[in-house]
This record gives sequence, C-alpha cells and structure tokens, in this order.
Amino acid sequence: MPGSWDIFDEIERMFREINEEFEEEFEEMMKKFRIRPQELSKGKRVGPIVYGWSMVIGPDGKPIVRQFGNVSPRAFEGEREPLVDVNETPEEVVVVAEIPGADKSEIKLNATSNQLEIKVPNKYYKLVDLPTEVVPDKAKASYRNGVLEVHLQKKEKKEEPKGVSVPIE
Repeated sequence: MPGSWDIFDEIERMFREINEEFEEEFEEMMKKFRIRPQELSKGKRVGPIVYGWSMVIGPDGKPIVRQFGNVSPRAFEGEREPLVDVNETPEEVVVVAEIPGADKSEIKLNATSNQLEIKVPNKYYKLVDLPTEVVPDKAKASYRNGVLEVHLQKKEKKEEPKGVSVPIE
C-alpha cells in the first residue's frame, strides 16, 4: 500500500547503510595497510597485522628503541594520544605520559592553570585536564626511557575569612 510504513523495511534500510559504511571503512583500512582486496578473494592470508616498538637499555645505560612489525609505519601516520596518568599529592599534580620513540628536543609542553598540553609534532598529542589549579610558571619536567614526567605545583588556596562577629548597639 502506498504511504504505509513497515518497520522491517526501515530495519533493512538501516542494515544496508551500516553495511555500506563498513565496506568503505574496510577499503580505507586495506589501502592503509597496502592490502589489495583481490589478494583476500584469492585466499591469500593477510595478518596478523603487527606494529610496535621494543625498548632495551644499552650497555651505556641509554635506551635503544626499535620499530618492528609487518606493516609500514606510514599506516599509523598522524598524532596519537599517549597513555597518561595524573596523580595528585597535597603539594603538586604529577602527570606521567608514555611517549616512546620521541626525542626530548621534539617534546613541546604548554601549561595553564588547569590544563597541560603535550605535543610531539606528527607523533603525539594530548590535552590533559588537571584536577586542581596549578602554578604553570613553576612546572618541572623530565623525560627518560620514553616516559615524560611533569610536576606542577598546586596553586595556594587563600583562606576566605569565616566572618567577624558584629556586636549590636
């Protein structure tokens, strides 16, 4: 009947749209990893797809970082979000970020009273919301073995006067 609505037609339409989106994303992924769909249809096994870094401490005590995997690093181009942990002590906020493979000179930090921006151009980016206000001018940072540690002194909270008793005349 013209003009009638059938829930099953609507569900079928939604499944078609989802399937089309999945196929587009799958094709993009295959391009990224340089896999041709014809290879899959011929039964060629593709995978597992592996990429990462290994890190060991060399005899001189300095870390040696090596890339490994069976895909091009270009498949992972762009900035990634580093793993970040935010800890709070009574005096400071400590931000610890894992940014393996970065050179100390590449790391750019920008602190405000309530956020810390961590940036390694074309590698890592993270904007960290801090749990309390800090004094950005007193921030101290260190970077060793792929781990960035930033210490931010908490802003002193001024005690508001609790009030003064006012006598009545």
